Amino acid sequence: MFCYLCTMSQQILILDFGSQYTQLIARRVRELNVYCEIHPFNKVPAITENIKGVILSGSPCSVRDNNAPAVDIKAFGNIPVLGVCYGAQLIAHQNGGKVMPSTAREYGRAKLSTVDHHNSLLKEISLDTQVWMSHADTIMSIPDNFEVIASTSSVAIAAYKVKDTNVFGIQFHPEVTHTVEGKNLLRNFVVHICGCAQDWTPDQFVEATIDDLKKKLGNDKVVMALSGGVDSTVAATLIHRAIGKNLHCIFVDNGLLRKNEFAQVLDSYKHMGLNIKGVDAKDQFYTALKGLSDPEAKRKAIGKTFIDVFDQESHKISDVKWLGQGTIYPDIIESVSVKGPSVTIKSHHNVGGLPEKMKLKVVEPLSTLFKDEVRIVGKTLNIDNSILSRHPFPGPGLGIRILGDITAEKVSILQEVDNIFISGLRNHGLYDKVWQAGAILTPLQSVGVMGDERTYERVVSLRAVTSTDGMTADWAHLPYEFLAEVSSDIINKVKGVNRVVYDISSKPPATIEWE
Repeated sequence: MFCYLCTMSQQILILDFGSQYTQLIARRVRELNVYCEIHPFNKVPAITENIKGVILSGSPCSVRDNNAPAVDIKAFGNIPVLGVCYGAQLIAHQNGGKVMPSTAREYGRAKLSTVDHHNSLLKEISLDTQVWMSHADTIMSIPDNFEVIASTSSVAIAAYKVKDTNVFGIQFHPEVTHTVEGKNLLRNFVVHICGCAQDWTPDQFVEATIDDLKKKLGNDKVVMALSGGVDSTVAATLIHRAIGKNLHCIFVDNGLLRKNEFAQVLDSYKHMGLNIKGVDAKDQFYTALKGLSDPEAKRKAIGKTFIDVFDQESHKISDVKWLGQGTIYPDIIESVSVKGPSVTIKSHHNVGGLPEKMKLKVVEPLSTLFKDEVRIVGKTLNIDNSILSRHPFPGPGLGIRILGDITAEKVSILQEVDNIFISGLRNHGLYDKVWQAGAILTPLQSVGVMGDERTYERVVSLRAVTSTDGMTADWAHLPYEFLAEVSSDIINKVKGVNRVVYDISSKPPATIEWE
């Protein structure tokens, strides 16, 4: 759905054909301070006057397939259109151009050997600039009313324009960093061709959101679960700025938080002026988790118990009309993906089952923002950096970092290990260089020697990754000296652990969490 804040502002419509890079296109457009939204190709919204341009994404499909995803760009009228990779091939194919399998799969870096600098899309794009190719098909020929505006040594039609229109196609990906001047090309399209004003800023978002929340919520009461994470904190702050004490926040200790996290987060929220209640529900969660080893079973037990606890506490507040949530834009995109609704929903943000159970309306002030944009808005709201820079933490907490069944003893061991690791990252100035870090308690035991005694104790794995959005991640190349120091501290200070390993798997093929 369209953002209720932005229906009157200028925006770019991005149609998703299933490319892994579609979200990157949106991020790059927003970096230009221009609002944009992603919609599936088969769910095109009404074309209103505030839509200033359309971008067609890439796709793993071929335009030659019988059931190839398609959209008729004639329905957009005179609005400028930019087809990227599959999008470019689709426009050419629909107009009589020839798209054929590439003689060799064109994937990786290439250089533009010809560039029409008179064309508005390629203004100030350098000859021999590096671009990123990723396509199994190639546009072999284009209709007479098309003109080639860029080529590489192996791709004759790397970019084209439909004559006497503002319809363009490019067979490379401007959204990835490997296309060195990709952001310049997108600026040419979005700002110069589409005429978008670059006025979608954090300050404007905060002002418009708070005004809208005031109108939407009035004197109604809102209840909201906080997690200590960035998304729920920023969402709660926006709602609080709009309705003050009518926002009732609940922070549940599920017994799976980091060491001392419950007290620390509760204290930080109170200093922010939020109307918040802490609920110690550790025993309820441990009871629900008793004997469960399967990751999905543990997740479901944690989710159900959270719903029960939150529902109980919410009913202690009279006349609540709304449920506040920290849903962010990637959650929304996944739920309406061209691949179908998302199978799993973040348990911290989207509390599945609660709106139906509690008969509440849902308010999601961050549902149009990406993670990095949420942090920028948080800075605009003067939220403390210790919260904004906090690493992502899974909704089920340590419950999915303890492989196998959950016990209070295992949680205590992992909390101590995790605390040594995270504190070490902070003390060595490494915390902000890592996107996410944590420890995993494995079900393995190994032989060791401590003093004159042989031991048979637990193995823990440390995990730290670098990333921008969690969609892909590389293992963090932490200094050996640091890892040696942390390993020694853990083995010497945490009873029950005698071996520490470091996970050097990237995503893909591995995931960031182990469960």
